[in-house]
Amino acid sequence: MTTFDDREHAFESKFAHDEEMQFKALVRRNKLVGLWAAGLMGKNGDEAQAYAKSLAVAEVNDVKHDELVRRITADLEGHVTSDAIRAKMVELLPEAKAQIMAEAD
Repeated sequence: MTTFDDREHAFESKFAHDEEMQFKALVRRNKLVGLWAAGLMGKNGDEAQAYAKSLAVAEVNDVKHDELVRRITADLEGHVTSDAIRAKMVELLPEAKAQIMAEAD
């Protein structure tokens, strides 16, 4: 292999790793948002975990971001705006990334 081939392989590996980490972070973020929303709905314990898991699975099933926001908005019966949900998703993404990185160590 040439140096160029090695470098190309390294970039491809890094890209694949970064994409995997981003995907895991989005799944975790959806779970955290689900736990937050479940709390607002008065759910706790297994019921809250099940709701959060259903949102995490949405990322795996390639549900679009806006569809997820609409679902949560509907589930919260309009008590929280879609903008507030989007803001919470933005807020929780760094926490989700930190959790994923901590687990990778």
